[in-house]
Amino acid sequence: MAVLKDILYGVAIEQVIGSTEVEIQQLQFDSRKVSQGTLFVAIKGTRSDGHDFVNDVIENGTNAVVVELLPEVFAEGVTYVKVANSATALGVMASNFYHNPSSKLKLVGVTGTNGKTTVCTLLYKLFRKLGYKTGLISTVENYINDTVVPATHTTPDQLALNQLLDKMVQSGCEYCFMEVSSHAVAQHRISGIAFAGGVFTNITHDHLDFHKTFDNYIKAKKGFFDALNTNAFALTNTDDKNGSVMLQNTKAYKKSYGLKSLADFKGKIIENEFSGLHMDVDGSEVYFRLVGTFNAYNLLAVYATALLLEQDKMSVLTNLSMLSGAEGRFDYMISPNKVVGIVDYAHTPDALRNILSTIENIRTGNESIITVVGCGGDRDKTKRPIMAQTACDWSHKVILTSDNPRSEKPEDIIEDMKQGITAVNQKKVLTIVDRKEAIKTACHLAEPGDIILLAGKGHEKYQEINGERKHFDDKEILIEQFNLLG
Repeated sequence: MAVLKDILYGVAIEQVIGSTEVEIQQLQFDSRKVSQGTLFVAIKGTRSDGHDFVNDVIENGTNAVVVELLPEVFAEGVTYVKVANSATALGVMASNFYHNPSSKLKLVGVTGTNGKTTVCTLLYKLFRKLGYKTGLISTVENYINDTVVPATHTTPDQLALNQLLDKMVQSGCEYCFMEVSSHAVAQHRISGIAFAGGVFTNITHDHLDFHKTFDNYIKAKKGFFDALNTNAFALTNTDDKNGSVMLQNTKAYKKSYGLKSLADFKGKIIENEFSGLHMDVDGSEVYFRLVGTFNAYNLLAVYATALLLEQDKMSVLTNLSMLSGAEGRFDYMISPNKVVGIVDYAHTPDALRNILSTIENIRTGNESIITVVGCGGDRDKTKRPIMAQTACDWSHKVILTSDNPRSEKPEDIIEDMKQGITAVNQKKVLTIVDRKEAIKTACHLAEPGDIILLAGKGHEKYQEINGERKHFDDKEILIEQFNLLG
């Protein structure tokens, strides 16, 4: 419970009608969840507008509403607060309602197209090994110390985020590492949150279904860094051409990491094998369990972040060398007859290219690369032909299949993908709509030593078809097929 005037602290208010001394039991932006003593925040969403439900929530016990547009008639005993942007205001109010939890721990946000989950997961694992009580907010799952909290979005909404951070504070967490998606920035989900630092991994073609243009996508990522304060750090990948763009207007102190360019934290790959990476990190040679150039960047980002959080260099490198990555990120296994299987979340052209180029660099000669790949329905259609082209350019055989078709026909998605296949690559492509059959076929086609990549779903344990999520696990099916093949 809190008083409305305290919840409104720091909100850019344009007009108030009624008393701000009313007691508030809960905040809510979902009109279906209001009850007596609710402060309802009317948000204009992509599918509905909360302003349409103001009268309904008042009938159900709401005693205060936050709106962008005031109604023509005011209900007696209800306080109306007018703001320019309800979503931004909700972030600030949610933070106040939960006693500003982000300011009570060191919260680091990680943004970028690829690598967010791996960087956050490694940071969480590292700081647990260093002996700290630590939280994780990620695509795969959230953690409060060793307790799992299911994840529904890459970045939770304003209320869920502050509630989760508050639970972390109550559990004694000193640090939290959090994925910050471009959607979250654009939808003001991180409004009112105090970050100790921000990390940029890279930016490539993705989410244009939401942002419409690549420029809008970059601006969304950049908005996260623009909002950091002078006490925070802003760490960027200096080898990414957009790395410096992220830092143009930030008030945070700027640091960089890289493999190729001059950087504050410098790495060099000495060896890259299926067994792991041998690297030079700021003059120290280290063996890591993770594989690939993309993971060299992820490891550098983790190392740099830990040092910016004032951790001891040798303790960081020693513990980091013992860690495995996030589930479904270059998750590999070897069958009894020596076929290598890799499950990876790669669902953008650049992520797919990173994985396949890593496999190409590691393979010793005659092994074939067999890639099973699809594209999600109701998402950016422009990347579909590029995904197929990328798979063909780096693979000996490609099986186009279903991913999460959602409301689209998987056959239509595959037809879009086929537009990227050149005449010379036609002969290496098979189309098998059923994803399980596609995986089985890949396993039967593989000879000892060959490498199968199952791309696109990674950690996901479901397939979404026509609004229904059915159990589906790439890794589970791959292991089953490997055991059958012997």
